[in-house]
Amino acid sequence: MNARGAAIAELERRIGHVFADRDLLELALTHASVGKGARKVSDNERMEFLGDRVLNLIVAEHLIAALPEASEGELSKLMARLVNYHACAEAARAVGLPEALRLDASATKVGARDNDRVLGDACEALIAALYREGGLDAARRFVTEFWADKFANLDAPGKDPKTMLQEWAMARGLALPAYALVKQEGPSHEPRFTIEVRVAGVEPQTAVAGSKRDAEKDAAQKMLDRQMLDRQLPDSPENPS
Repeated sequence: MNARGAAIAELERRIGHVFADRDLLELALTHASVGKGARKVSDNERMEFLGDRVLNLIVAEHLIAALPEASEGELSKLMARLVNYHACAEAARAVGLPEALRLDASATKVGARDNDRVLGDACEALIAALYREGGLDAARRFVTEFWADKFANLDAPGKDPKTMLQEWAMARGLALPAYALVKQEGPSHEPRFTIEVRVAGVEPQTAVAGSKRDAEKDAAQKMLDRQMLDRQLPDSPENPS
């Protein structure tokens, strides 16, 4: 067995699932850089798209069950904290994905094998592969195990919404969020600032607060919340339309 074959076997041991469909697993582990040569090779980008939705559903289910008194806003903040490419990259490293990934030599040379975005996408593709072969239960077992520490620390302080929005935009190759003062109202001792945040290709969001900083944070949170609400789980054999 070669080094990558051994790494794949170790990955399956860690996740507790040996794939019957080897092509499905190979697809989940194939980075887009492999298909840039003369020979067309299928990669994991479509799998990552599906896995992202499956992960969101599983995390949402967990939060609803674990925090019955939490408001929608509180749940949305926790979702943004638990579902991002940094969190997925942590899980990817825990299961040995870096060694199992199929990458072009040039991508490996520039450090893609240890890049959080690459690993985060691969982790979501792996979740999609588990979902397609073993259904929602198989995907849920994976997330329950490798998000366990995060689920156990839901009350720990989270990141600032502006930081989370910046990371969200960077993970998708978008320009960094831009904040603009729309208007300032009220007396000097009790001002009200209206701030708008923009990210290319995303609906702008505005917020009003007593300081520019608070208004920026609230606008960033609104945009994060909007993205969470816009996500839907695709149809599947277990979830027919």
